[in-house]
Amino acid sequence: MLRAVANGVTLTVRAQPGAKKTAITGVYGEGAAAQLKIAVQAPPVEGKANLALAAFLAETFGVPKNKVEIVSGELSRSKVFLLRGVSLGQAEGKIKEWKK
Repeated sequence: MLRAVANGVTLTVRAQPGAKKTAITGVYGEGAAAQLKIAVQAPPVEGKANLALAAFLAETFGVPKNKVEIVSGELSRSKVFLLRGVSLGQAEGKIKEWKK
């Protein structure tokens, strides 16, 4: 789900657009194919869900919105985001906090 890259980390996400509220809801899949499952309040129309996801990830990982970029999966429920300026350790810590 998380992978260190030169300028930050990548995070694989399974989006559930059109939810009642935006929140992390669990893990989708297992092992190397695991994705962080996030319910998104915004509808999957005109990129609104992608923007809402990016804003939520920026807030969750404590970075500015311009440091979160969708790398792949723009039109899919399965997406990969680049979180610039976030270390693998920081990202793992945030996910552990959520799992408590």
